[in-house]
Parts: sequence; structure tokens; C-alpha cells
Amino acid sequence: MPSFYEFFAGGGMARAGLGADWSCLFANDFDPKKGMTYQANWGTGGELKIGDVKKIVAADLTGVADLVWGSFPCQDLSLAGGGAGLQGERSGTFYPFWDVVKGLIANARAPKLIVLENVCGALTSHNGKDFQAICETFADAGYRYGALVMNASLFVPQSRPRLFVIGVHEDVEIDPALLAPGPIELFHTRGLCNAAEGVSKKAKAAWLWWNVPAPPHRNSTFADLIEENPASVNWHTPAETKQLLGMMSALNLAKVAAAKRAKRRMVGGVYKRTRLDESGAKVQRAEVRFDDVAGCLRTPSGGSSRQTILVIDGNTIRSRLISSRETARLMGLPDEYKLPKNYNEAYHLTGDGVAVPVVRHLATHLLEPLLGVVAARVRQAA
Repeated sequence: MPSFYEFFAGGGMARAGLGADWSCLFANDFDPKKGMTYQANWGTGGELKIGDVKKIVAADLTGVADLVWGSFPCQDLSLAGGGAGLQGERSGTFYPFWDVVKGLIANARAPKLIVLENVCGALTSHNGKDFQAICETFADAGYRYGALVMNASLFVPQSRPRLFVIGVHEDVEIDPALLAPGPIELFHTRGLCNAAEGVSKKAKAAWLWWNVPAPPHRNSTFADLIEENPASVNWHTPAETKQLLGMMSALNLAKVAAAKRAKRRMVGGVYKRTRLDESGAKVQRAEVRFDDVAGCLRTPSGGSSRQTILVIDGNTIRSRLISSRETARLMGLPDEYKLPKNYNEAYHLTGDGVAVPVVRHLATHLLEPLLGVVAARVRQAA
């Protein structure tokens, strides 16, 4: 059974994606509330350590793990963030995290695989210098590595592109079938290719183009995930829905009119944004999308970041905040997954997480083959 350490673990969504065939030896998160949810879902076996990653040392980690997973904070790398990048207070936790990795290497416990997950803004943060620093970190530690941009919308009805940097220790033999001679669709985007061009000569020598197949076509829509009687939120009153519609531009109202004629239930994701009106004054607008995909879940640091949904059945229009269970479904979590009872805490947990089926796809088509897990299973079946 392959094993892993999970950093910035949140509610354990990477663990959910890896699945029961993987053994978690250690998990860490700074947030005690997220830790409570982690333990509610994964038990209290002692692998979870709540606290600042800056205070974690290699000696705190038991055993020898095959994989280190790190979904380090994205706020300073996000296009919506302050632009502090890897020097920021939150995204800068990458460096103490990597200090733990270096401690494992020095202790002859180098993991075979390291996966970093973050927003795609990491590719361009500080004009690409932050991505270059990450790449050099892998190369300096003796890891060959490559990156993929994977959108959760291929698996669940949520637009959520994320960057995954996957490093393999130099001692691990790589099946040539897992590599491509250059960038290929679907997961090597133009932005990724541009960023890869900018890395240093030394880091570029360790670069790999991973060859990961596309998933089957997604057959679920946003409307399929909607609760009729959610426990965490209430439906808006007709007056509140009218007020929301009144915040829409003519273009967005045209989208609503088209949805009313669709002859099926349509669910749109609504975000409130500050825009300039015809006179140049700042006004708050409600913008909606009806492409069967939710907008990217974001942590609710402010009221505008909570996603509102508009449910249209013919001429009937209803609205409300997206429910906490719906956010979990958009992350690929099963309904058995235990969420915090507090709405904001649940939204923060899911909005900060990694989409479960994306992790499973990576595990199936890259991580497990790199570890020889597939071959081992075939031998066991025989």
C-alpha cells in the first residue's frame, strides 16, 4: 500500500482523492476548525498535527512516505490576491514546507514523489519568478519534475483550473509511456508552456512533460447537484430575487431570458462584482452564467465571494446562496462527507480544497504507475 504525508490538508480532500488504497502517515494544517472536520471524516488515529508548518520538522513525521502532497495557500499567488507571491505571509509557507522536505532528504527518507497544487496565478506571479523558484527548488533537491494545468470542470460542474507540479526523485525509474517529448493537450496549456520557457537552464534540464490521458466526458451538470430543500441556506423571498435581477446588466438579463426558454431546469451561478456604469461610476452588478458549470468556489472572505445561484424553471425564477452541501458536491465529495455545521466554515473548507476526482485521475494515471502500484495489483490479481 503506498503511503503519503499531506500538508495544508484542510478537510483531507487530497486524501479522499488518493483513496483507501493509500495510507496517510502524517497530515498537517494550521486551522483547528478544519482539523476537526479532518478528524470527523478520517478518524483520530493520531496522524493529524494541527499547527504552523514553520514549527514542523522531519522528526515529527513517522515512517517513510512514498508521496508528499502540498496544497500550499494560494492567496498571495491568486490573480485576486495582493500579488505578494512566494514572499507573502500565506503563500510564503511554501518555504517552511520545503524545509521539512529537505529534512526528510537529509534523513535518508526522501519521498519518491512530491506534488504541489496551487492556482494558475503561480505561473505568472512576479513575472514568472515564483514559478521559476519552485522549479529550481525541485531540481536542486534531486527531483525531475513537470507540471499540469487541470480544470475540475472536466470531472465536476465547476470551473476550477489548478496547477499541479509533480516531482519524481532521481532514483525512481520512469516508464517512458508516462512521458511526452513535448507539450501536448489537454493539460499543457499555453500559459504553462510560456512559464516553462522561463525557467533556468539547470531547472529546465530536470523538466519533464507528463503524458496524462483526458478523462471520459463529464455527464453531470450544475443543475444535477442542486438541493431542493437545503439545510444550510434559505431560498430568497420574491422581493430579494427581484432585487438580484435588478442588479443585472441588459446582457445578463438576456441570459436569464434565454434560460427561461430552455425547456429544462437551468441553474446559473451568480457573482456580485463592482463595475463601471455608463457614466463611469462604480456600481455593484450581479453577473450570471448558464453554461451548466458553476463558477470557481472561493473562500468567503467577503459577501461578494459567496456564490449565489439562480434556478429557473420556465417562468419561475428562484435564488439563494449556494448550499454548503452543493459546494462539497462541486468538489467531488460524497454526501457522506461530514461538513462543519457553520455555513461559512463549510464554504471556507470546500473553497480552499482540491477537487477530489482530479486527485484520483492523477493518482490513477501518473502517481500510482510511477510507484509501480498498477503492476503490483496486476500481479496480485494473477
